Amino acid sequence: MSVRHSLSFVELFRATPAKSALLTLAPVTLALGQLCNSYVNGVSPAVSIMFAVVMLGFAVVAMGHHAAEYRVRRLETEYGPGGI
Repeated sequence: MSVRHSLSFVELFRATPAKSALLTLAPVTLALGQLCNSYVNGVSPAVSIMFAVVMLGFAVVAMGHHAAEYRVRRLETEYGPGGI
């Protein structure tokens, strides 16, 4: 029987804080910055909104990949050669 353990973001941030912050906070900051830039300069928000959507999508996909990478590394450490 397969037991599925959900990896929380808190656990992921504790294990790899720098990489997790770069993969979540940087894209969100860029998206918010672009939206503010569009508003301040009076540019049509269509491009900025699409950029923000793409950056948020990137953050979601990148964190999913990072979580999978962390789970694999943890499993290899736990059940790898000499780990049992």
